[in-house]
Amino acid sequence: MSKVPKIAVIGSNMIDLITNIHRMPMQGETVEAPDFDLGFGGKGANQAVAAAKLGAEVVMVTKVGDDMFGRGVKENFASFGIDITYVETAPGVTNGVAPIFVDRDGNNSILIVKGANEHLRPEDVDKARDKVLGSDFILLQLEVPLETVYRAIEFGVENSIPVILNPAPARPLDFEYVKKVSVFVPNEVELQMITDMPTSTMEEVQKAGESLLERGVKTVLVTLGARGALLLQDGHCELFPAVKVSPKDTTGAGDAFIGSFAYYYALTGDIAQAVKIANHYAALSTLNTGTQKAFYSREEFDRARAGLAKE
Repeated sequence: MSKVPKIAVIGSNMIDLITNIHRMPMQGETVEAPDFDLGFGGKGANQAVAAAKLGAEVVMVTKVGDDMFGRGVKENFASFGIDITYVETAPGVTNGVAPIFVDRDGNNSILIVKGANEHLRPEDVDKARDKVLGSDFILLQLEVPLETVYRAIEFGVENSIPVILNPAPARPLDFEYVKKVSVFVPNEVELQMITDMPTSTMEEVQKAGESLLERGVKTVLVTLGARGALLLQDGHCELFPAVKVSPKDTTGAGDAFIGSFAYYYALTGDIAQAVKIANHYAALSTLNTGTQKAFYSREEFDRARAGLAKE
């Protein structure tokens, strides 16, 4: 029987408010939009669901709102078999929401209102200790307070659990903590903001990634959308080209990549293989609309991936 990866996600959840648009309105203008959808999202939740749908044993540590959205988020996690012991309600606080605007080419612009996510505290990490211990990876993002992220990194170090940090949305970081993570996974925009270096060309992306290695980060994995993903570690740099598809909606593709990357890295122990497979998983997620509902189960993914190989 094959190994079942165990992944702990300490981070955010959101309700996605998705509007399909022809174009963004100008200031003072009202524009009709063709379609609206409501779904479950948030970077932490998305990564947890991607890993769970593939077959991982997932523990989620997050705060939900004291409202109908919060109750729905808990039910949604449970529907995927995610451990919700530490999906706790923040009294008197609304759930986090993310208004998302998707254009005709499938590109998206996103706002976030953190809500209950701001109430996930460092002590919540230690409170969930028994559930997180023994995980193959801890997955972190930046939609919750930084002090909570830093405590989760320390918790991983103290308990020999590798940490994967997705620095999204980008903000100034203390590299005394960042250099303790096992894999640092920014996209090119986040890489530019964190390093204050250009990332328009592949050469510039490589230089910016190498600057993080020079600051002590062990492994940098830059997600580049249609250009693929760039892996930098130990003086080695390798580009993994993206899988070519015609996307309908790119919302959540980065989270699909990270959740599936963590799953397959835990499953195989081979980081390069995990990146290759995650490229496929992220690409296929863009063929459907929405976020978590666009993610594939292991069986669906294996079938769809085999179909791509035949084309």
